[in-house]
Amino acid sequence: MTANVKDYKKEYKKLYQPKTAPEMVEVGEMQFVAVEGRGNPNDENGEFGAAIKILYAIQYTIKMSKKGKTVPEGYFDYVVPPLEGFWTVENKADLKDKSKFFWTAVIRLPEFVDKEIFDRACNEVIHRKNINTEKAKYIRIKEGLCVQCMHIGPFDDEPATIAKMEKFMEENNLANDITATRHHHEIYLSDFRKTDASKLKTVLRIPVKRKEG
Repeated sequence: MTANVKDYKKEYKKLYQPKTAPEMVEVGEMQFVAVEGRGNPNDENGEFGAAIKILYAIQYTIKMSKKGKTVPEGYFDYVVPPLEGFWTVENKADLKDKSKFFWTAVIRLPEFVDKEIFDRACNEVIHRKNINTEKAKYIRIKEGLCVQCMHIGPFDDEPATIAKMEKFMEENNLANDITATRHHHEIYLSDFRKTDASKLKTVLRIPVKRKEG
């Protein structure tokens, strides 16, 4: 890979390569291509799989715009960042019932992308790849203060890692701050469609606030 290709995972190791021990992190504003949905992400031919297809179609269209007739102003080549997800649960339902999940699947967009470039890419995906991009959104998120940790292993084993994170919060005078606008966040460093579950690497991130007093 040439030196002038931006790789967010390498440039921002603090955000994408945390340790397996919990730590605090301040996350600034970023922009994403996003698709919202609900239901079990493991359902074959479900909404989550369709969302991933839309996200990558738009991302690679933007990445390859360097070969098009209209190269975006400020364009730079980059490695497409990993898939991420913001998660909530319907009425605090049992986490084992994945049909109650609400999610926003996202992939980070490079800084040169604005709403005009995003809309142009969506239209190109519709006409060239015959993929409906109606559900795709251009969003900006500033997560702020969070606790994060690298989870290695199956998604169903995440509660053990989250328990470590909650212990860290208690020891550091922090409180879980998941709200209607701040959500549980996961970054998928492994392709879970191809990687053995025991080897999956997932960044878990929980929004927090400092306790008063």
